[in-house]
Amino acid sequence: MRHYVQVPTVEQERAYDFNSAFEPRPCMCLGVCCCCAALRPRYKRLVDNIFPEDPKDGLVKADMEKLTFYAVSAPEKLDRIGAYLAERLSRDVVRHRYGYVLIAMEALDQLLMACHSQSIKPFVESFLHMVAKLLESGEPKLQVLGTNSFVKFANIEEDTPSYHRRYDFFVSRFSAMCHSCDHDPETQTEIRIAGIRGIQGVVRKTVNDELRATIWEPQHMDKIVPSLLFNMQKIEDVDSRTGPPSSPTGGEKEENPALLAENCFRELLGRATYGNMNNAVRPVFAHLDHHKLWDPNEFAVSCFKIIMYSIQAQYSHHVIQEILGHLDACKKDPPRVRAGIIQVLLEAVAIAAKGSIGPTVLEVFNTLLKHLRISVDFELGDRRSSAGSATFSTSSKENDERIVQNAIIQTIGFFGSNLPDYQRSEIMMFIMGKVPVLGATSQSLDTSHLGDLGTRRIQIMLLRSLLMVTSGYKAMTITNALPAPFLDPLLSPSLMEDSELRQLVLEILHNLIDRHDNRAKLRGIRIIPDVSDLKIKRDKISRQDVSFMKKHGQQLYRHIYLGCKEEDNVQKNFELLYTSLALITIELANEEVVIDLIRLAIALQDVAIINEDNLPMFNRCGIMALVAAYLNFLSQMIAVPSFCQHVSKVIETRSLEASYFLPETIFKDKCNLPKSLEKHEKNLFFLTNKIAESLGGSGYSVERLSVPYVPQVTDEDRLSRRKSIVDTVSIQVDILPGNNTEDKIDNTEEITFEALKKAIDNNGLEEQEKEKRRLVIEKFQKAPFEEIAAQCETKANLLHDRLAQILELTIRPPPSPSGTMTITAGHAHYQSVPVYEMKFPDLF
Repeated sequence: MRHYVQVPTVEQERAYDFNSAFEPRPCMCLGVCCCCAALRPRYKRLVDNIFPEDPKDGLVKADMEKLTFYAVSAPEKLDRIGAYLAERLSRDVVRHRYGYVLIAMEALDQLLMACHSQSIKPFVESFLHMVAKLLESGEPKLQVLGTNSFVKFANIEEDTPSYHRRYDFFVSRFSAMCHSCDHDPETQTEIRIAGIRGIQGVVRKTVNDELRATIWEPQHMDKIVPSLLFNMQKIEDVDSRTGPPSSPTGGEKEENPALLAENCFRELLGRATYGNMNNAVRPVFAHLDHHKLWDPNEFAVSCFKIIMYSIQAQYSHHVIQEILGHLDACKKDPPRVRAGIIQVLLEAVAIAAKGSIGPTVLEVFNTLLKHLRISVDFELGDRRSSAGSATFSTSSKENDERIVQNAIIQTIGFFGSNLPDYQRSEIMMFIMGKVPVLGATSQSLDTSHLGDLGTRRIQIMLLRSLLMVTSGYKAMTITNALPAPFLDPLLSPSLMEDSELRQLVLEILHNLIDRHDNRAKLRGIRIIPDVSDLKIKRDKISRQDVSFMKKHGQQLYRHIYLGCKEEDNVQKNFELLYTSLALITIELANEEVVIDLIRLAIALQDVAIINEDNLPMFNRCGIMALVAAYLNFLSQMIAVPSFCQHVSKVIETRSLEASYFLPETIFKDKCNLPKSLEKHEKNLFFLTNKIAESLGGSGYSVERLSVPYVPQVTDEDRLSRRKSIVDTVSIQVDILPGNNTEDKIDNTEEITFEALKKAIDNNGLEEQEKEKRRLVIEKFQKAPFEEIAAQCETKANLLHDRLAQILELTIRPPPSPSGTMTITAGHAHYQSVPVYEMKFPDLF
């Protein structure tokens, strides 16, 4: 029988001896077998003691407290404790003893939370190694367990950063977990949530460790961002929500991968700085392209709303530049894809316009206008390629391009309308400079290869975008709203033979002139019984507005006058012209302007009666109705009783005898038009002498009312291929008769008895000459200086043109039978003229 003797314990490492009272005294076997447990290091014995015999009993708390105290007292042993725990955990994972794995991770977490000092860094390496082991396992519970431990570690703030530590493996593994496709939905959701929380932990840890350059590298962002978007997309597929989501509770965030991914995405973008913003945004475009999420683009719009609201305001222009760059890269993609990108840009600039968008304002508009031209080019190209065979596919392509164009216009208008006034005026000038105008030398879009139809499309769309930009623009003075460099090119399209273009120009003018929101009250051309019921808002005319009308009033009158004489005018054109006159009366009219407006109205009435331009009867009656509606409005605005009485009497007479002279009748669908206007009596017309008499008694200076209104002639008439309005000087030069037979004017007068009688009657001629001289003298005495200067300038321009024509014809060498030399592409060519085709002067 063996005998056992108690012997003292041999301590190998005295440094571990912190309290011998807590140590059990093992027995040594005196014989063949002996116990070597006492030779094991103390940290190993303390680690072993925390594991119970049955893993179901859980961590031994008393021994865990001993281990924690030992680790805190001897922090230099943390690395060995961590290595030994990692060794045990790896062994238990391989042997599928998951109960002990849970105990080991619980012990690691407690040690990690208790020992957050500088000496924790060696222990962290062992800890991350154990977490990696769990994440590599195929057991979902272990992956979730490892993720939870990593998240706890990420929340610990270390004193000094570890520049040698990298998280490449964790980024890859957590991103893979975000794409889990486990057959069990609950397990799949659990793994995806763990992956998202892991990515969130990596982001927080790297930022806290000041290793932003590591996590923001493109190879990491290309994994993190698509993983988050993949989970965010799921809620869009399930709910298809259009509005902002309701604020979820904390439990819902933890259970819903989409909401958790969205919060993580917001946090990621919120930590982005100037240097790494682009790396975070570019993977979004790659994800949307790869999954074809631009059409429909609800998810793309929601993503960029999150981006714009999450990043710092001063970095908004980076996102806009990235969207513009992606739009350039996708310029050959299908129209609906480009329309989706443009709509995303619209949402982005709508948010950025409220803050700072930096130097990208003109870049946005320049890029959008470039793509507008490209879209029109594609549309016309499809139309030309399908000429003669109108297929459904071609029609669908054209409609898709229209969607792109409308999206561009909406984006331009919305962006411009949200800019400050000082920037909006610059954008208005910029867009107006891009409108192609015939004969103008400006920085307009290149539409030479688009033809007339393409140029018209560009003009209409640019004016529509300008209309949206000017919406809601309230300038302190009309000079700020309509500066000369902007007014001149704006009014040029009003001379073009296109009713839609003229309508857009008038609507833009209304936006800029109407500073008190009176336009809605004036909508529709009608006879208003009592203008006071409209509650028109107006202020006293400022000196700046008076100066503007003295300088540019004749220009506005001229374009209204010419706009009324267009043959293709429809009801909307007359309504807009009426609104223009009414707004000028409200915003810009003093006594002098009122007289000019009355002269303009009487001149329009004469246009309809005399009909020198051979206008259709509908247009003539429409002009008469326009004049009636405006004078009715003007008479009540200036509140001169006798003037109001005369206007009311004419309108009442028209309603009984010629209702087609009133807007309520002429603009109906079925209206009986008269055959002529020459037989109508004077009581149906507004008479200048009656108006002058009524206004003169109220203190108005009515001398100029006797001077007929004559619009000034400018270069715009030649640019718009029109005849001159006033032919004050006519010099016919025909050195080579028969050259321009179309332009020759036949001045021969038929000789009749009446003509001979007039020639004999010298007294009548003298009276006519006296009357002409009297009218000229009266005109120079009473007409405004601007109108006299305009007519003199007109005469000078016409004389200059005729003189240039004379010089050109006299300097040009006569034709020779031997031919004339022309140089084309650097080569000389001779073109002979036969003698029988030569044009000789009349006195040759």
